[in-house]
Amino acid sequence: MKLLEMDALSLSKKISNREISSYHAVRTYIDHLNAINPALNCLVEDRFDQAIEEARKADYTLTTGDAKGRLFGVPISVKECFHVANMTTTGGLGYRAGSREKKDAEVVRRLREEGAIILGKTNTPALCFCQETDNKHYGRTNNPWDTSRTAGGSSGGEGALIAAGGAAVGLGADIGGSIRFPSHFNGIIGFKSGNRQVSQEGNFPFVDKPEQERMLGIGAMSKSVQDARLINQIIAHKQPPERNLADFKLVYPVPHHRYPINRETFQLITTIRDAFDGELSEEQANPPFFEEAALMWQQMMSIDGGADMAKLMLENDKASPIGEYMKEKLFRSSDVHPYLSWALIGTKLFKPNQKQIKQIHASLKRGDEILEDYLDDRILIMPVYHSPAPLHGELYQELFSIRKTFLNYMPYIAYANVWGLPSLTIPIGTSKEGLPIGVQLVSRIGHEEALFQLGEQIEQRIGGYNRCVQHDQKAEAEAELV
Repeated sequence: MKLLEMDALSLSKKISNREISSYHAVRTYIDHLNAINPALNCLVEDRFDQAIEEARKADYTLTTGDAKGRLFGVPISVKECFHVANMTTTGGLGYRAGSREKKDAEVVRRLREEGAIILGKTNTPALCFCQETDNKHYGRTNNPWDTSRTAGGSSGGEGALIAAGGAAVGLGADIGGSIRFPSHFNGIIGFKSGNRQVSQEGNFPFVDKPEQERMLGIGAMSKSVQDARLINQIIAHKQPPERNLADFKLVYPVPHHRYPINRETFQLITTIRDAFDGELSEEQANPPFFEEAALMWQQMMSIDGGADMAKLMLENDKASPIGEYMKEKLFRSSDVHPYLSWALIGTKLFKPNQKQIKQIHASLKRGDEILEDYLDDRILIMPVYHSPAPLHGELYQELFSIRKTFLNYMPYIAYANVWGLPSLTIPIGTSKEGLPIGVQLVSRIGHEEALFQLGEQIEQRIGGYNRCVQHDQKAEAEAELV
């Protein structure tokens, strides 16, 4: 197997067995990133020199017998939102580029404690506040399968990088599909953890609104389900219990014109039903509160009218989203990408009043109780989006339109966020244009192991990760692991 195709767990074993050196692995990934990044713009800040030194140290440590850690000597990447000591965390905003962080985010600390070597940080939209990865400071990330198409967001840089084999494994965060959109669009595995299961200490912007914090999940963006499980074991507060997949029923969505799924996606989801026919019980239904999910998500994201985000938008914390949007549209003179300023205008328009906030809290309390029981023995099989990766700009238009089309396109994504549910995304095929299509597996907290088991079965029988090789240099494409 080529080194660039290897997942983190496999590479870790090769390094620990001294079949391959950490230095060779790190050097190979650095050379590859230098080759692919001009076309993709996925990596926005590197620490290549430090990574090489850490790899040399790891190889020496192996000779002394003191090597420790499940990711010992393994090169990884992380989303730009996570603090890494001595690196910047800009959120795609130029005014933040001058200061370096003093300490690692908690999730980064845990990964490094297991021996991981960080190659660099990957691109996001400004303040991670939309599902397309573009900002004024670092620019736009492109989908490796077709650079005219979106990589998704907000973990779009991570999705594109892992799809092209830029690291053994990556790390993302998801409050509105930010792991799952890029995983689906780029053809990788992605895992969103459930409500408060992973620390967000050292995540920027820090999520301090309880309604939003419950929606945030942090997890792997990877080449395999086994890596998604491994990263979750490392970064989660506690280990999920063992579960028997045979105890679960698979629940498939009910087709409805209001919540569109394109034909190719529907047919690929049907192959899952065929693959498990007779093995696992199944039903076709939309889960409780499915129809309410998209609007609740929008209201919860707008709980303060975007006031906190607006303060972070520019160094002058009194900047106006409307003013910045008009400056950009009329004169191209704003330092803020219009994706952010327009989204913040929307949050102000959708800000719930006190009566609506009370209704949201009541719905969340009631829904949490109902879903705890409903999902006790169910795994939801959901599409991620109604189509593969759209052209740049089209996804944003669908999700941030004044026509409120997010109500049609966001329920499948919003559901796991609103209810704080773990969700595993897996590639299950491609469109006729060769664009990846994924599916998400969703259940309640405590059922993560069942999701991973089902995900591994889907990997083996239907889909899984296939690296995008079209941006490789010829020498890299031919290089075999020795």
